Amino acid sequence: MLSFTCDYSEGACPEILRRLGETNLEQLPGYGEDKYSMRAKEKVRSVCGAPDADVFFLVGGTQTNSTIIATMLRDFEGVVAAETGHVALHEAGAVEYTGHKVLTIPGHQGKIDTDELSAFIETFFADANHEHMVFPGMVYISFPTEYGTIYTKEELDRIYRVCREADIPLFIDGARLAYGLAGDGCDLTIKDLAERCDVFYLGGTKVGALCGEAVVFPRGNAPAHFMTMVKQHGALLAKGRLLGVQFDTLMTGGLYFRLGENAVAMARRLRGILRYSGLPFYLESPTNQQFIILEEEQVEALSDKVAFDFWEKIDDNRTVVRFCTSWATTDEQLDELEAILVTITGH
Repeated sequence: MLSFTCDYSEGACPEILRRLGETNLEQLPGYGEDKYSMRAKEKVRSVCGAPDADVFFLVGGTQTNSTIIATMLRDFEGVVAAETGHVALHEAGAVEYTGHKVLTIPGHQGKIDTDELSAFIETFFADANHEHMVFPGMVYISFPTEYGTIYTKEELDRIYRVCREADIPLFIDGARLAYGLAGDGCDLTIKDLAERCDVFYLGGTKVGALCGEAVVFPRGNAPAHFMTMVKQHGALLAKGRLLGVQFDTLMTGGLYFRLGENAVAMARRLRGILRYSGLPFYLESPTNQQFIILEEEQVEALSDKVAFDFWEKIDDNRTVVRFCTSWATTDEQLDELEAILVTITGH
């Protein structure tokens, strides 16, 4: 079965597997105190242009999101996110499980609008009963969004300005960060990103690692005893070397960014194949996630030969589905998909 369901279907890139094998029998300290983790942290700081950054390696995206949000919010605060945001939809209430509410505002092809964000915060504090309500204590966005769209530098500037004026932190979920930075038309670098938020992370799980995310507090602004809280949330590996070796490898020679570029290059070709097949797009995504609209008979015919991801129903006969390329997607896989689509659509 040919699969375009997600960008973490494969295991790990060959460079990481090789380094894990080469270092496997070394006896190293646990919990991220090993030399590879220390070196990886320095490389992350350098890549981000943030020499004073606090860097932590956590096991996965959901643990990372819930841990960051829970440790940075006070008991009476919630996190503001787009209604389509990952923490609002696809994390099984992990944030709410920590005792914090996700406060949703409209999403526009995955993105939040600055004016709507500002109005939401202003309206909250203008309400005479706001002391009886959950306070907006953080803003969450992802880069790219759940719909593969990306914020421009100007948009991010405006969002961060609203956050600073409201004295609340901005958190950027970077589970697919490499794909966002490689996205068509992206005018942000990772250094730009680090300057325009209070915490973000470089996703490894979806970008060539077996597992793991690198959390960055760019100005050394991590909450007190953050690592203790990471352990409380079940996000700390005893064999921290596993994450250290992986990120040491990803941050060497631009590998992390090359993996992202491959996925986006394959997505460009995928877009062309889907468009030539006459399949309508739900939206235009500049990154590795592509969303098309299929009629029910097309879903049935295609799903016999290709795995893809259900996204949402439009009506009784039409469904939005997602095709996702990854760091490992090849031209040969796209050739195979193209041949299958010809048999179904005639194009």
